[in-house]
This record gives sequence, structure tokens and C-alpha cells, in this order.
Amino acid sequence: MTNLNPKWYNFVTSIIEYTKLILNEMERNQKEEVQALQDTLHVLGGKWRLPIINSICNGNHRFREIERSIPGITTRMLSRELKEMELNMLIKRTEDRDAEIQVKYESTPYCKSFGPVIEEMIKWGKSHRKEIIRNS
Repeated sequence: MTNLNPKWYNFVTSIIEYTKLILNEMERNQKEEVQALQDTLHVLGGKWRLPIINSICNGNHRFREIERSIPGITTRMLSRELKEMELNMLIKRTEDRDAEIQVKYESTPYCKSFGPVIEEMIKWGKSHRKEIIRNS
């Protein structure tokens, strides 16, 4: 076996070590991913939160407008969900007794950062419905 030049050996060794480092960084941390998914579902999960966000983002800012735009939601449930969503910084509730709209709900920039994900969920949901119908 020929002896490798020390410089060449160091070069090859450093490439191997760098590759190992990159691969280790690319490994997915399943525990961290599960925690992130659980956090997301805690904040956005349930039957009503995404429809509420969708309603507000589509221009419904009054309580009754939001309520009417979501079939099946009760006044009590909407009120509860809006409070929870406000605590999680997804919506902002503004109250102005002198304004035409006294109480107004708006999505926050933080909430809007989830917009592309919601759009993809809508696309997937439509595609899924077609797939189920086609295979029924």
C-alpha cells in the first residue's frame, strides 16, 4: 500500500469529516418535529379555527359576519375561539365605541404568515375530495 502524502490525507480526511457534519445536520429530529406538529395543532387545530381565520382573511370583520360565514358554528363557540385565537396572537380585536364598526376582528401579520400553508391545505382538500369521489 502506498503512503499518502500528509497534505492529501488531511484534505481527504477534512472532506470526509465535513460530509459527516453535513449529514448529521441534515438528519431530522423526530422528537422536535412531533413537538412542532403538536404545537401547531394546539394553536390551529379543531373544527373552527381555520374556518374562522379564512373568514376573517376574506373580509369578515364583525362578529356576526364571521358567524354567518361559517355554517354550524354557535355564537358561544365563536366567542370562545376568538378569545383563544387572540391569546395566541392570531387575531386582533379592536374596540371603538365611536366607530361605525364598534368591535372589529383582524388577522395579525403572525397569522398571515400561515397563509401559504392554509392555501396548500385548501388545494389538498379539494384534490382529496375529488380522489375520494373518483374512487367511490
